[in-house]
Amino acid sequence: MNRYYNPVQTVEGPGCTGELTGLLCEMALKEGRVLLLVWNEEVLKRPAFAGLTDAGFTVCSLVFRASNPTVEQLFETYQATRDFAPEVVVAVGGGSIMDVGKSLCCLYGKDLPDEDSLRRLIAEKSYGRPAARWIGVPTTAGTGSEVTCWATIWDPERDVKRSVECRDNYAFAALVDPELAVGMPVALAVSSALDAAAHAVESYWARGSNAVSRGLALEAIRTIMGHMDGLLAGTREAHDAMARGSMLAGLAFSNTKTTACHSISYPLTMHCGIPHGAAVSMLLGPVFRLNAPALDQQAPLLEALGVSGPDELEETICGILRRSGQPATLKEWGAHREDLPRLAQLGMTKGRADNNPVPIEPATILSILEHIYSTESYNLNQKGA
Repeated sequence: MNRYYNPVQTVEGPGCTGELTGLLCEMALKEGRVLLLVWNEEVLKRPAFAGLTDAGFTVCSLVFRASNPTVEQLFETYQATRDFAPEVVVAVGGGSIMDVGKSLCCLYGKDLPDEDSLRRLIAEKSYGRPAARWIGVPTTAGTGSEVTCWATIWDPERDVKRSVECRDNYAFAALVDPELAVGMPVALAVSSALDAAAHAVESYWARGSNAVSRGLALEAIRTIMGHMDGLLAGTREAHDAMARGSMLAGLAFSNTKTTACHSISYPLTMHCGIPHGAAVSMLLGPVFRLNAPALDQQAPLLEALGVSGPDELEETICGILRRSGQPATLKEWGAHREDLPRLAQLGMTKGRADNNPVPIEPATILSILEHIYSTESYNLNQKGA
């Protein structure tokens, strides 16, 4: 029996950040302590955030600029804010801000003297009920993190990707305001959008997929892929659509998690510096080809993607990346062929690799990495297919 569950209030549309004060009042905070975790000081000048103090809240503002937050960075942020003991964290930014903001809610009230104690807490998942709640305000249309209850924390020192997961840590609300994404560089906008598309595609074929998540996934894919040309052209309509599509994708994979594409992509980001959205999107076509025999309902997915099959999907993604000024092969991103076997071993991420409808192993991953390494290897593989 498949079940769908997501308790996050979602408020979507231009200017919806103006609802923040009202939502905080709904939360009936005892002391009114609010941590504003933002990616840029300029964000704090917006009326929705600048007016919180006048509304009677005690606000602590902190700028967090790092991408792909590490255990050390999360620990530093925890140390900097634990004495303030916020009752609610308002996370304003992309996926990295969301990951840190929701993770902090699980850390407050815990005795964490050093990074290793934080590592143990994440590994043991012994959070208990979070001491703070949070509200997500995304400024990039890609992660869908505002409507999920887990966060990615990187640990390059230990060569692993860690996940803070707690079913009690869904956001109180998500404010999805496309106005916050206006002016985003095209490459970042496209990478974010492709990440959201991957969330939806992987949710559709994940082992835990259900009727509701599949419906949300298909609508997310249609919305995102149908407005990709507009996003490349920088239209306002496309930014509105991407904000909506990303949220729908987040609602879909909040119940299913992701699969092989994300599993394989993590070391590509951690060790090769490939932006997450670009890394995961390059894997969509090859993993679709791998999973195709196990998919009973391919037609709706292909229709939503606007392609005839995995080969055309791969060509489409390659074209989108290149049109946005980004490389479309591992070689162009600076990866070294001799590193592929190690990257394949690291691509077996627990909870993602084993969520794929077709079993994968390092040899499978190595074959996929060889396929996307260069244009020459792509053409060779296509001829042998």
